Amino acid sequence: MNSSIQESPILISNDRQLLDAYSSTVTGVVKSTARAVVHVQVRKEARHPQSRKKIEVPGSGSGFIISSDGYLVTNHHVIERALQVEVGFADGLEISAKLIGVDPSTDVAVLQVRDGDLKPLHFADSDELEPGQIAIAIGNPMGLQHTVTTGVVSALGRTLRAKNGRLIDDVIQTDAALNPGNSGGPLVNSEGKVIGVNTAVVAAAQGLCFAVSSNLAAYVAGQIIMYGRVKRSQLGIAAQPVSLTRRMIEANQLSTKTGVYVIEVVPDINIYNNQLRVGDIIVQFEGRPVGSVDILHKYLNEDSIGKKITLSVLRGGRKVSIGVIPSELK
Repeated sequence: MNSSIQESPILISNDRQLLDAYSSTVTGVVKSTARAVVHVQVRKEARHPQSRKKIEVPGSGSGFIISSDGYLVTNHHVIERALQVEVGFADGLEISAKLIGVDPSTDVAVLQVRDGDLKPLHFADSDELEPGQIAIAIGNPMGLQHTVTTGVVSALGRTLRAKNGRLIDDVIQTDAALNPGNSGGPLVNSEGKVIGVNTAVVAAAQGLCFAVSSNLAAYVAGQIIMYGRVKRSQLGIAAQPVSLTRRMIEANQLSTKTGVYVIEVVPDINIYNNQLRVGDIIVQFEGRPVGSVDILHKYLNEDSIGKKITLSVLRGGRKVSIGVIPSELK
């Protein structure tokens, strides 16, 4: 009696059909998007490690065209301190690119080119993403142009610390393999639409890669194209997080265990912050809880510039409401 288990021909056929469908999807996406993905090559200013003299060093990353008039998105850290920026297209064309603006707080930068085979990619709605769906990364890792890796959306709603210290919200985690040089390239779905901008890899781990969500990237890119920067507001204070005592929380009916302690109030003709005092603990912003400096930064967006905002602060252990008018952060 033969005890070996033989796989059903029907199952083998189904597996092959699924594999063929997956392969066809990936190859179709690559064909439709390759012309929009560019190799970003830069020369940056640096200092020699021994002599400390200024030198120029090469760098590279990825990017992708987002409009027919030549605007393209990449990462801020790819072109940071760049003296010269060139982009290379899939057909071999290499041309100079103009820097339109950057947003270090989201690691997004916008360049523009005046020539080339411009076939823009379109942004998908990242709010509709679900863990497990296909994610395809296209870029230039280690200078190897138009490399394709595939995986899935591993998780949504992650946060990532930008180089300037601010948190990037709505970050997508993926296991599509990314390497140095992939930065700034697109993470696309099975329809060839951009779901994220590849931005970071956890070097000590495998399959932990991150992308700025398409909704955030599209908003930031639009702001940069219109204004040259992303508009945010400021209160004119120096602050740090602080833990609240149980008594403070219960007496003032607070929903957070931490607040933002005001270390310094900087007078500014464009900011109304006269009601704030050193030692205040900010716990609410227009009724919304403030448990950290990062959350306060999130509330200080374009919508609050020049508007009267009600802050709830703990002063002498008691919650009081004060008014502030933030100004635009330059």
